[in-house]
Amino acid sequence: MNNKPTSSGIVIENATVQLGGKNVLNDITVILPAGRTIGFIGPSGAGKTTFIRSIVGRQRLASGTILIDGVAAGSPVLRKRLSYMTQSVSVYGDLTTRENVRYFAAMTGARRNDARQMADSVLATVGLTPQSRQLASSLSGGQKQRLSLAIALLGDPEYLVLDEPTVGLDPVLREQLWKLFGELAQAGKTLIISSHAMDEASRCDDLVLIRDAQLLAHGSPEELCSRTHSKTVEESFLKLVKGDE
Repeated sequence: MNNKPTSSGIVIENATVQLGGKNVLNDITVILPAGRTIGFIGPSGAGKTTFIRSIVGRQRLASGTILIDGVAAGSPVLRKRLSYMTQSVSVYGDLTTRENVRYFAAMTGARRNDARQMADSVLATVGLTPQSRQLASSLSGGQKQRLSLAIALLGDPEYLVLDEPTVGLDPVLREQLWKLFGELAQAGKTLIISSHAMDEASRCDDLVLIRDAQLLAHGSPEELCSRTHSKTVEESFLKLVKGDE
């Protein structure tokens, strides 16, 4: 278990992002509790990636603030506490699975022996030990996603921000990844996972529903379904869009 002190979470106040003179995030205020699996759910183009990039400090706000445990998003002090897995798989195809992880471990400043130990540990966590000597280019799509996740786990970050980690995967591979996400959450990680697949929403502890750059709703799947008298999050989302609460 992760024995680090309980964090205060992510506090977002009046966050607005402008690109090309247009608001791609519009005056969002929400508090995201630490130690939970938080789903950013919404259709493609809703603003999920922009929101995630703002949280990890890669997107400048036009106005508003984002604080992570009281520290401004993007601050150097957060670099070892927060990890970001982008939509695109960023691994080197001509390196083996283990060599990829060891390379990224070295980039964090880890010594050679420490990098070896870190690589073996995170590969075991994501179930890729049998593929450790395999070239990354020969891995399946799901295995490459798990390799990207292994790299994101380097340094034991408290916050894992994962942008569409299951996109394009078949149901079996999606199930495997969500099982792993659950195990990470049980170990004390805070996971922020974006998805446009409504069926994945029920797997989260907390949901942020986004549409057209706006925060549509925030709460647990049960709370949102109860609020809209719906049986599923998808039905709840559609009712919220139509204003039929």
